[in-house]
Amino acid sequence: MTDNQKKSIAEMREEGYGYTKISHALGISVNTVKSFCRRKKMTGIAVAVFTVPIMDGQHFCLCCGKEVAQTPGRKEKKFCSDRCRNRWWNSHLDRVNRKANYEFICPQCKKKFTAYGNVKRKYCSHECYIAHRFGGGADD
Repeated sequence: MTDNQKKSIAEMREEGYGYTKISHALGISVNTVKSFCRRKKMTGIAVAVFTVPIMDGQHFCLCCGKEVAQTPGRKEKKFCSDRCRNRWWNSHLDRVNRKANYEFICPQCKKKFTAYGNVKRKYCSHECYIAHRFGGGADD
């Protein structure tokens, strides 16, 4: 990595660019950019999708507003519990970047359906699975 690339990485991180955008702009590996930033303590500069409310050095839960204890040297916690995390994400689905959506056609009912994160799924529902596999519903 050249000195110009190192300067560009530092400038771009200060402007809020992420590792991937920097690597594409400079034509170097994402891992090279990450390693350089980690060594130079530039890891937390990029602009996040959402920010944790901070007052007087205290961090507060994005969902309920309770104080969230932070562990030094660890990733910043944004929620006080799994319950709050799930509740917040389920109410902010527009901010979720879901890439693993797959489209299928159910072999039983022939309807199109989508499944998130399961490329091997075959049926749109348990009822269709039972009907196709065993020749009828659970009540037969």
